Amino acid sequence: MSTDDSLSGHLQELRRGTVVVACLATLSTPGYGYALLDTLEQAGLSVDANTLYPLLRRLEKQGLLEAAWNTGESRPRKFYRTSPAGTQVLEQLLDEWQSLHQAITALRPTPPARES
Repeated sequence: MSTDDSLSGHLQELRRGTVVVACLATLSTPGYGYALLDTLEQAGLSVDANTLYPLLRRLEKQGLLEAAWNTGESRPRKFYRTSPAGTQVLEQLLDEWQSLHQAITALRPTPPARES
């Protein structure tokens, strides 16, 4: 296995958890799947639709997202919004994210000082 393949796999694992956090954070304002894909892409978090839609359904089933159909337009769309339980989980995930970041930063070797 090449270094590029190994890195690609690790990056995929790292991003997998961040997509949940990104969805819960973004959907504090109601949105639908396609718009969410675009919002995440613009923020630098590229997610495939085949990954996002099952995730949205799973988060809804877990009670972390609320969903409602908007049938007022020519094409019905399912809108999602972070539920109160989802907001609590998001806050806990963000706290854990900060703790992990601090721990990894503390473990990372300090680069040598540059000479002037």
